Amino acid sequence: QVRLVESGGGLVQAGDSLRLSCAASGRTFSIYGMGWFRQAPGKERESVAAISSRGIYTLYADSIKGRFTISRDDAKNTVYLQMNSLQTEDTAVYYCAGERRGLATMRAPDYDYWGQGTQVTVSS
Repeated sequence: QVRLVESGGGLVQAGDSLRLSCAASGRTFSIYGMGWFRQAPGKERESVAAISSRGIYTLYADSIKGRFTISRDDAKNTVYLQMNSLQTEDTAVYYCAGERRGLATMRAPDYDYWGQGTQVTVSS
């Protein structure tokens, strides 16, 4: 089974930047589509960004207003989420997800593998 482990979360102030990392096990990482989701207390999980195999296509949620960038380094089996101009409404647990068909998708049911999440807290 593929394992995904997120890191890089923490406590920051509004306006700061943070980079999340997701390290994947297995030798077939390069063919997976990858995505980032987030969930705040009392709210539903929402898609943040997605990237296809080989990084050909990317998708972003309207809610992030162009502030985030998803990227991948297949040699390191790692996907990243660069988050700039963080605001209090970005506070959530951020989850990494993998999709074996290699698609960039923002639909949670499309994903086959999930990490345990990393907490991002933004104070004003």
